[in-house]
Amino acid sequence: MQRKTGYTKSRLSASGLYRKGIPTLCFLLAAFLLGRALADAADENSTLVDAAGESRQEAAQQVSTGQVWGIFYTENWGLGFGEEGKCPAGNSSAQELKKYNAYYVGDTSQKKLYLTFDCGYENGNTEAILDALKKHNAKGTFFVVGHYLESAPELVERMVAEGHSVGNHTYHHPDMSKISDPASFQKEMDDVRTRFKEITGTELAMYYRPPQGKYSTDNLQMAKDLGYSTFFWSLAYVDWNVDKQPSHEEAFKKLTGRVHPGAIVLLHNTSRTNGEILDELLTRWEKMGYTFGTLDELTNS
Repeated sequence: MQRKTGYTKSRLSASGLYRKGIPTLCFLLAAFLLGRALADAADENSTLVDAAGESRQEAAQQVSTGQVWGIFYTENWGLGFGEEGKCPAGNSSAQELKKYNAYYVGDTSQKKLYLTFDCGYENGNTEAILDALKKHNAKGTFFVVGHYLESAPELVERMVAEGHSVGNHTYHHPDMSKISDPASFQKEMDDVRTRFKEITGTELAMYYRPPQGKYSTDNLQMAKDLGYSTFFWSLAYVDWNVDKQPSHEEAFKKLTGRVHPGAIVLLHNTSRTNGEILDELLTRWEKMGYTFGTLDELTNS
């Protein structure tokens, strides 16, 4: 009898738990289905782009885990593109970033673009990029790492000679959000400044871009304390994979469809596609009424 009674109580207990658990299970199922629906909605025209303009698959995964429309609860810079021609949402607002002398977009009421290029290494595309900028009298900012300074000093000298800015992308390109020691943080920055001055005889622009867009508020404060302005971006696409370069059509679709007033544009110098299309891309943007500004103009405003 005791076994029977115990068995009956166990069944009743399980039944009660089951009934109590129904609302929770329904909620979790609904959340899962919503996440999947949002992930499916992250297509070529209305998509999440994470810190480095990563793949749709990774962006969709972030959506399905509750990180919706670029409001990422991590220390990775991210964007959520919505209406065409409008500034995307970042995972921090422009107003919040300004507390740290940090930016991801300029004045959204002016059709001005700010061209920036991340330079991890040289593979033969930077000259074409510089040629296109020169043809359009457009000035860019090149964020360089130590390897680029060591391996392509002549191109760094050309950047300076042609009026471009060169910014700090750290010497070793580490995950800076994991560096909590101010001295270690500063060394990554100072080693770039020192080598740049040895090569060009000039001072590095006090502009900083966190590698892979990984950051923390402590990092932003450290950069500010060193005199840097930090720059994220509001327009990028997956151009960094040298083994899977986008077609010209894909690149134009994204870079003209997502362009918006005040955009800080991130392109990678390692992209063959960027080297091939930049001249025509700048022409298309000009026909859309855009002009090209500098980060000096942005920070001074």
